[in-house]
Amino acid sequence: MRKAGPPPSNPKGPRLSDGKTIGDLFNLDRNEVAMRVLSDPEIYDLEMEKIFSKTWTLLGHESEIPNKGDFVLRDIGADQVIVTRDNKGKVNVLLNVCPHRGMRVCTTDSGNKRAHKCIYHGWAFQNNGDFIGAPIAEEKMHGCKMEKSELGLQHANTHLYGGLIFACWDHDGETFEEYLGEMKWYYDMLFCRTDGGLEVVGPPQRFIVNANWKTASEQAAADGYHTVTLHAWLGELAKFNEGDIAASMYGTEVTSRMGHALRCQPVANKFKQAAKGFADGSLTLEDKLALLPPPGVTKEMLPQLKRHLSKEQLELLVDQPPQVGGMFPNILVAFIYAPQPDGTILGLTSLHSYVPRGPDKLEFTNWIFAEKDASPEHKALVRKVTIQMLGTSGMIEQDDSDTWPHMTINSKGPQGRDMTMKYQALNTRERPKSWPGPAEAYEGFTSDDTQWNWWLRWYDLMTAE
Repeated sequence: MRKAGPPPSNPKGPRLSDGKTIGDLFNLDRNEVAMRVLSDPEIYDLEMEKIFSKTWTLLGHESEIPNKGDFVLRDIGADQVIVTRDNKGKVNVLLNVCPHRGMRVCTTDSGNKRAHKCIYHGWAFQNNGDFIGAPIAEEKMHGCKMEKSELGLQHANTHLYGGLIFACWDHDGETFEEYLGEMKWYYDMLFCRTDGGLEVVGPPQRFIVNANWKTASEQAAADGYHTVTLHAWLGELAKFNEGDIAASMYGTEVTSRMGHALRCQPVANKFKQAAKGFADGSLTLEDKLALLPPPGVTKEMLPQLKRHLSKEQLELLVDQPPQVGGMFPNILVAFIYAPQPDGTILGLTSLHSYVPRGPDKLEFTNWIFAEKDASPEHKALVRKVTIQMLGTSGMIEQDDSDTWPHMTINSKGPQGRDMTMKYQALNTRERPKSWPGPAEAYEGFTSDDTQWNWWLRWYDLMTAE
């Protein structure tokens, strides 16, 4: 059985009010985590400081703010931010707190503004965060002790990756490349594979679930096991995997100590039209691409894949593409095939973010994507089918969002809070010899390794000096 990685320099971490430390809530040898972490207010406050103030967070996609002055409001943990494209076209992430009296500068979810003005005392800021001034300029109501250049809105470190907007408050912490680590090789296959890239199809769906953000986020770390039972209807009624939903849980899972994970599933196990030629090697790469393009890619875009991906990446994307997984701390990645009534296979691309709204509440955000170069008809179909499968009205998410509140409630009881979640079904197989990509890789039925790595990353950050 795979052992846990080396413990951090401070294995116990902060001490809670009852005398226990974060380290006391973990059993690293037995791969157990105390249920208490799913609802404890003290732990929640520590997460906002030690996780969401230190690591990178997904806030959206640049296609949501295509024009100068466009903005949307989003959240980094418990801090609301303005994600804005300034007058020079640069994307900025600004803390939505007026430095004068702490009022929210922007109170509208989205729009277009050359400047943002606080309704309380009228302090105004350019859409890049620079302070413009206060009303009644001759009275200098912004004072004389600080220069105007010191009174702007607080900036987060911002990075665009495949059009996705990520931000981090720690300007001296890990770079975005360090954050993705070895897993970038796989994410490039999904987000950086075509000339035009992805774009958001409509505004993201957003809804509240009465559950702790970690119940959803650790599941996003490629938990395939629950699909066999919670989503059994996918095989029984929707005929996914030709009716054998358990078959989709066999494949190769890739993960890293950074908490990211993906489950790569052979298409030969999923579709009859791919079973023979894909499995026995009788089809060329071009034949496979023509028969079953990767999720979200139309046949007209196939030449673009070769310009952006290595041969090894392209072969994996065709034969055994990443289908579902996550990015630490709170992102789910879904690149899935959806069989259609006419027998065709439609690729769906979606990202979820589970935004903390308190110890027992999260906001579920669902972005639907299509390739920018796809036809309007294809984008409309992608949006329609994705809405049926995922998000607010999606049949799959209706299953998932029913379990998370129960886990959160159970973690509050005097007995339940000391129960442990167990991640002991660890893969004992060797790394596949022919596997082309980096990071940890495990072949076979879905295991707990990916989720345990998620918790180890949480542990590392929460117990850090």
